[in-house]
Amino acid sequence: MNDDGIKKLYYSIGEVSEMTDLEQHVLRYWESEFEQLKPRKNRAGRRVYTDDDIAMVRRIQHLLKDEKYTLEGAKQVLDRIGDLGADEGELDHLVELREFLRDLLDELDEK
Repeated sequence: MNDDGIKKLYYSIGEVSEMTDLEQHVLRYWESEFEQLKPRKNRAGRRVYTDDDIAMVRRIQHLLKDEKYTLEGAKQVLDRIGDLGADEGELDHLVELREFLRDLLDELDEK
């Protein structure tokens, strides 16, 4: 939300870059690699990202940086999720559950 308390509908690539701590060239590269990431362009030809686009950027970022998937592996995960028809809330829940189970396994290994 901005200072007026109004939620923005669209964000520039610069704003998304700041939000995600990713360089703009990385965002543009991911657009060419991931068919699920296709922000629209305005009349001036500039990318405009929606909240759904930003969620996809964060999902890709999580798969590549946190889960250590390769580009090809991350594409396969996103394709499988798309095939299952899982919505964003379900995916977030599954990611949280996976992290919980990993933490639990780590605790059991320590004992």
